[in-house]
Amino acid sequence: MNPTLGLGLLLAGLLTVEGLLKPSFPPKDHEVVSQVRAQTGRVAAQQLSKRNVDFGFKLYKKLASAHPSRNILFSPVSISTAFAMLCLGAQNSTLAEIEQGFNFRNVPARELHEGFHYLIQRLNQDNQNLKIHLENILFIDQRLRPEKRFVTNAKNLYNAESIPTNFQNKENARKKINDYVGQKTQGKINNLIRNIDPGTVMLLLNCMLFRVRWKHEFDPKLTKEEDFAVNENKPVKVPMMFHGGMYDVGRDDQLSCTVLAMPYYNNITALFVLPEEGRMGQVEEALTLDTLDRWKNLLVRRVVDVSIPRFSILGTYDLKKILSYMGITKIFEEHGELTRIVPNRNLKVGEAVHKAKMKMDEKGTEGAAGSGMGTLPMERPLVFKLNRPFLVMIVENIMSTTLFLGKITNPTGT
Repeated sequence: MNPTLGLGLLLAGLLTVEGLLKPSFPPKDHEVVSQVRAQTGRVAAQQLSKRNVDFGFKLYKKLASAHPSRNILFSPVSISTAFAMLCLGAQNSTLAEIEQGFNFRNVPARELHEGFHYLIQRLNQDNQNLKIHLENILFIDQRLRPEKRFVTNAKNLYNAESIPTNFQNKENARKKINDYVGQKTQGKINNLIRNIDPGTVMLLLNCMLFRVRWKHEFDPKLTKEEDFAVNENKPVKVPMMFHGGMYDVGRDDQLSCTVLAMPYYNNITALFVLPEEGRMGQVEEALTLDTLDRWKNLLVRRVVDVSIPRFSILGTYDLKKILSYMGITKIFEEHGELTRIVPNRNLKVGEAVHKAKMKMDEKGTEGAAGSGMGTLPMERPLVFKLNRPFLVMIVENIMSTTLFLGKITNPTGT
């Protein structure tokens, strides 16, 4: 039986990079080298973030086409990070497919990995207003002897921790992995791995815990039950939050939609896109980096009465199936070229699971209290009410990194 490389990609998000990095230099040159490397990594990370937006929109369109009436939620940067790390072990046509599918084409290997390393270091934050913790975990069969270079580069570039695991005892391995995931996500994601395929010798998990506070919180006393039009004939009751204030908002007459940017703390923004009734498909078809840039240029500062449903949704996806529709197949086949992980072994990705969880409430996240009042200009406020299906993007502004991308068709999650 051919051994299988099982890959599980996990994101837990709550809204309420002896390898490429360590060449030998004289001590007096370390500071200069570090500055140059940081600059190189920053530029590479910015370019990768743009490419990741393109990948995210391509994946979104596949999901929306398969299930047009369902909620959609995933993290483009989380998925891309895991597959970028696999590029350390892939080669030939398998590597070429990953580069093509994830829009890594013509990116030199060093820039790819140092760019993601910089991005991981940049995103990881922990303070009273924002917590982002992105990490990778390799569960490796205790009998397997992976290439030292792969393990070292995975650790240095992607903060990947390697955990010896007895995959011969599938039930104990499954429990060990799920317990670890539950601990790392503080109980937000449980039972990620339901089955481990026979022959699995390695499993990769990509975890991201995300919590953030609104810069301008909603007053819970103003939240009230209102109708949300799931479709023309099926409204559902949702707790609708309200806040009046100064926001960046724009109208796209070309696509018949309105765009609103709501700031979180620490350079994180939620971008909401509300199409007119019957125009969601038109907006989805137009999702490109150019469209996103155009929306940002349309935004102007003005007084807006904002109404957003309070919700908590979970997205679970079989990436093996979805990515195959995008031309990424060889890594899932018996003879996938992953020999830079383990030489002379037939390895394949046996499982690719992605879970994303988003909770949006008055504070933006759990905990953290407090609210404030601001002085507003004397102008008639624009009404922006998300009471029908809408798109949402959570973006880190400095690197323009898309942390989450989704569509809310039913805030009750059913």
